[in-house]
Amino acid sequence: MLTSLRLRNFRCYTTLNWNIPAEGALLLGANAQGKTSLLEAICMALTLHTPRASRLERLAAHGSAEFGISLSSDADTRKLLWQNRKLAMVVDGVNVRDYADYLAQAPPVVWLGNTDMALVTGSAEERRHYLDFVGSQWHPGYRSALKEYRKALKSRNLLLRNPRHTAATLRSYAELLSRYGEVLVTLRRQLLALLHPHIRRYHRDISARGEEISLRYCPSTELPLMEALEQSVATDERAGFTTVGPHRDDFELLVAGAPAADFASEGQQRTLATAMVLAQAGLLQVETGHAPILLIDDIFGELDPSRRKALLSLLPDDSQVFITTTHLDWLGNTPLALPVLRIENGKIL
Repeated sequence: MLTSLRLRNFRCYTTLNWNIPAEGALLLGANAQGKTSLLEAICMALTLHTPRASRLERLAAHGSAEFGISLSSDADTRKLLWQNRKLAMVVDGVNVRDYADYLAQAPPVVWLGNTDMALVTGSAEERRHYLDFVGSQWHPGYRSALKEYRKALKSRNLLLRNPRHTAATLRSYAELLSRYGEVLVTLRRQLLALLHPHIRRYHRDISARGEEISLRYCPSTELPLMEALEQSVATDERAGFTTVGPHRDDFELLVAGAPAADFASEGQQRTLATAMVLAQAGLLQVETGHAPILLIDDIFGELDPSRRKALLSLLPDDSQVFITTTHLDWLGNTPLALPVLRIENGKIL
């Protein structure tokens, strides 16, 4: 259970000291007041990632070159300090150098946002990000393989843009990509198989319909990765980047055997996207033995009453839940056992 959050120069918060309620909180306020930034800070402290920023410098308050986060729970206190373009990580007063060590004991996190529809209708990058976000919390081997694969990919892409590169150096990085990429693809396929029954169950419970949901992994090549990389060298040299591998893979969502992105209605797509995110919570709780922290960013106004009611009823009872919203009209007479906190101009009132 999270107990306190301290911020310095993070987004719109110059300083913040928040004693977090045991249940979580419903964060109420107009747009651009700092509601989502609180979810971001929690997500960053627990996963070293936020879905709203691709670069850490964007998390610093305007005009600041650094930011700090301190998040305490009944298990530990985690501190992050970003300055001089470097991220320092501390757990219970001990400096941690390796990302995997920092993340090893963190509770699982699930983020539900109003852009989740992109999981169904968006690009392959959105779905890869979904797998990597869940997979890195699910399996230490996934996190390690992904980190090493990305390092090798960055190096090979730099090499491809260097006119002095040699076939031998390209091959050495292809061997690394093949080694870690094969592990990554194997774990992704396993992860999809584990997610499938959770997605199917949540989709049925939200929609109250018996439509068959299936998932199909779509690799960028059917060849063994090393062979595919060797065959693509000329193409990669012209492009200036690596054109095959797990960083180009995708997976397809099917409703009643048809691709959801092309044939499902908007309501079906929205239900499927919500089921996919809730499936993270179900899977991570089973696999880690810990109830996930739920970060729900302004989605209830987008759902019709029946789906909204179903989603609220499906939230895990033992999860700490944080919900942002601009109004409470959608709540109606539905009971919600969360304290309501008003957020205004980067302050909790």
